[in-house]
Amino acid sequence: MILFLLSYLAGVLTIVSPCILPVLPFVFARADKPFMRNGFPLLVGMALTFAGVATLAALGGGWAVRANEAGRWIALAVMAVLGLSLLLPALGDRLMRPLVSLGSWLTERAERRTGEEGDVRASLLLGVATGLLWAPCAGPILGLILTGAALQGAGVGTTALLLAYAAGAATSLALALLVGGRVFRAMKGALGAGEWIRRGLGALVLVGVAVIALGLDTGLLTRVSAAGTGRVEQALLTRIGAGVPTNAAPADLADLPIEGTMPPLTGATTWLNSPPLTTQQLRGKVVVVDFWTYSCINCLRSIPYVKAWAEKYRDQGLVVIGVHTPEFAFEKSQANVRRNVERLGVTYPVAMDNDYAIWRAFRNNYWPAHYFIDAQGRIRHHHFGEGDYEGSERVIQQLLKEAGAQVDASTVQVKTAGAEMAADFAQVASPETYVGYARAENFRSPGGLARDIVKTYQPASLALNDWSLAGDWRVTREHADLQTAGGRVAFRFKARDLHLVMAPATAGATPQFRVRIDGRSPGADAGSDIDAQGAGRIDGERLYQLVRQSGPVRERTFEIEFLDPGVQVFAFTFG
Repeated sequence: MILFLLSYLAGVLTIVSPCILPVLPFVFARADKPFMRNGFPLLVGMALTFAGVATLAALGGGWAVRANEAGRWIALAVMAVLGLSLLLPALGDRLMRPLVSLGSWLTERAERRTGEEGDVRASLLLGVATGLLWAPCAGPILGLILTGAALQGAGVGTTALLLAYAAGAATSLALALLVGGRVFRAMKGALGAGEWIRRGLGALVLVGVAVIALGLDTGLLTRVSAAGTGRVEQALLTRIGAGVPTNAAPADLADLPIEGTMPPLTGATTWLNSPPLTTQQLRGKVVVVDFWTYSCINCLRSIPYVKAWAEKYRDQGLVVIGVHTPEFAFEKSQANVRRNVERLGVTYPVAMDNDYAIWRAFRNNYWPAHYFIDAQGRIRHHHFGEGDYEGSERVIQQLLKEAGAQVDASTVQVKTAGAEMAADFAQVASPETYVGYARAENFRSPGGLARDIVKTYQPASLALNDWSLAGDWRVTREHADLQTAGGRVAFRFKARDLHLVMAPATAGATPQFRVRIDGRSPGADAGSDIDAQGAGRIDGERLYQLVRQSGPVRERTFEIEFLDPGVQVFAFTFG
């Protein structure tokens, strides 16, 4: 219910987002007509098209996005024609004559019953065009919904959430339409200038089409309005989420509840460090299932504790299973996962869950996520995210005692370094930020991100949590590809640590890079993957720690310059 509420509220907020601002003038142009025959069909067409396109994007991946882009350009063409019809009535009559004839032919029978059906269908068509324009807008909450759909497979639940988002957008648009209708009628009655109002609205529609076509709706207008709505959505997530019960270990461990039965592990695509394991083989053992992926900073910070539990309690009957469920495409490579399992010193069984079969069986939604299963195969506790390691270990001890094992009551003491060191959350003021256009936010290079084509980007002035590209890049849904040497990425951040997920574009290549902080070599603030001069090398597809501030944490400007081409950049994380 929280997700449904968030989705609806986020949809309501989109009325002041850049993607819909250019569309509003034409919507208001119909405000003086009957709402049920004009406004309502428009809202229905917009909501259904929005949810349908978004569902296709979740189902089909890249090809659906390209289809959506085609639909976006078709919608822009429709809006331009409509704008011209408002601005130049005589030209509009000629342009619309074929559509009027076609509409008359299609609705001839329907009009025998409802004489206003033509208005309804025209409004519905306009709603479809509006939905196509609105669909690419994705605030944090819509991005969460689409990500969940991609991970778990789109279904009734995902479509319902998308419809809730669309319903929220339609609600705010309906209110604007109803209120705007009164204002519109008052203006026409007081001024007697309906024709000039019509032409003015037509001019605004054409300006809006130009704004969207040139990408300014993700540039100038984003800075004016979208950043504010994004912050409000994030605040909603924080405020409403604060009422959700935590998953810390309960005080009374002797009465751990039964949360369900351990699902089968048969969906794994392959196993590392072990032959395939089944729930039948694990019966009589206490099991910890750890969902992780090797480029996830939160997972990397929890792994030292998981390894320590596996080592300490192995002889008492504990089996730890790491379920590696990838976030990025390169994490599906068995060679990459095997290399990083060895690099991280993971010796317990690892199930590669490339198809998300185990993820879905557990109904999981988080990295990392720990599920604690007793000797009878029942899930007795879970923990999502980092932290509460002592509480989790107490749960393990309790389940081992229930199975008849003698356990040491002390808890493991873990020393960490590099990216595995616990985050200083009190100092973190920067969010995880994706570079691929599917989830990118706060991008500030002039002209915005160009999708799937090579573009020469220019640096920009950055406020906190803004980022930019410089040089020749091709930005895809998931990452940015550097085409020529000398390309740069800059980020204005505040946190002790800055990490960047990167990969070579060609297997076996080791591109070099150089990091600067506030325009200077990092010195004592260098992360574990660079030297004091800021020099580093990409040796594989993984997360790189590039900054660890040694003194007081303050707002800094990070810049990485790539001395070689053939680099892929995925996401920033902080700690």
